[in-house]
Amino acid sequence: MEGDSVTLYTNAEVNHQAKMRWYFNGTPIAAIIGDEREICTDDPCKAFFRDRLRLDHQTGSLTITNITNTDTGLYKQNVINGGSYSYKIFSVSVHDVPERDEMKRKSVQEGESVILDPGVVKNLNCEIIWYFSDIYLAKITGDVSKICTDDQCNERFRDRLKLDSQTGSLTITNTRTTDSGDYKLQIINSSFSINRISTELTVISSGLSPAVVTGICVVVLLIASVPAAVFIYQKRRARRKETENNRDKGNNLEDLSPDQNISPFITPEVQCSTDMYLSNVT
Repeated sequence: MEGDSVTLYTNAEVNHQAKMRWYFNGTPIAAIIGDEREICTDDPCKAFFRDRLRLDHQTGSLTITNITNTDTGLYKQNVINGGSYSYKIFSVSVHDVPERDEMKRKSVQEGESVILDPGVVKNLNCEIIWYFSDIYLAKITGDVSKICTDDQCNERFRDRLKLDSQTGSLTITNTRTTDSGDYKLQIINSSFSINRISTELTVISSGLSPAVVTGICVVVLLIASVPAAVFIYQKRRARRKETENNRDKGNNLEDLSPDQNISPFITPEVQCSTDMYLSNVT
């Protein structure tokens, strides 16, 4: 499938006397001559593969990374070792999958189970290996399946992995947010291996969704605003009443006599009459 990395195995060791050349549809793309290694020496090859070829100096195996449908064709390996000559031909078919991104991405709620589909037809000649990032999870060889037993895997996925030996699918039960990430698949047989990101998994926390949290915050804010508004209203009302009282007092003081002993509740006319009465009695 597009995006995979594919390794073509030679099943041979390259010694210092051997000469090995790789061809794609008859065009030279890589070579090992003694201790020298060459990859895409001419411009058309460089433009076509764009640094996507890797050559194993020990075995001569060829890896094509991030493969595209234009890489479909025949890959031929010629080996000259002393007086002997051998060759091997690989037919590579790359399938264009427009919905690949949708197939790769999965989202589940925390606590739910999820099934990861390998997206290949399993056969007895292939070995299927599952990885989470670089952590080995499970393997199927023929009809024999094996779940990881090492500490790193057990610490993260203890008793939560199930492997279907018939289809190669991997099930994760009781998912956690820490399960989010890339799940990689490796398919191996004697002639080639394929590496792909099978699924980009996102496990959503079982807590409240952002929309619910926002709604709650708005309600709390409104409730908190009610007593604040009442307090501000009452404070303004009291201040306004105090201002009105002070204004009334100021108006009364303007009518009073300069004599500070005069009662504010008796008008000047009444006070004068009372003084006159008291002087006559004396």
